[in-house]
Amino acid sequence: MTDLQQKVNSILIHICKTDAPAQNPELDLFANGLLDSFGVVELLIEVENQLGLSVAITDFDRETWRTPRQIASQLEALQ
Repeated sequence: MTDLQQKVNSILIHICKTDAPAQNPELDLFANGLLDSFGVVELLIEVENQLGLSVAITDFDRETWRTPRQIASQLEALQ
């Protein structure tokens, strides 16, 4: 697991209030009710605060940010 993935997991654990995202990198956060529109905003704020990566809400695509692994992959592409 990369450092970025660990940081993403930490952020998701905080937002989702469960360690399920860290346990399963393919977990569909939306389908399982762990992430909603408010959670997405919080996620993007935390990504900027903790990782220094700015992601506009208009650049957020639910299909490509659905799982912890996909989130880390999207953020890795921004580095």
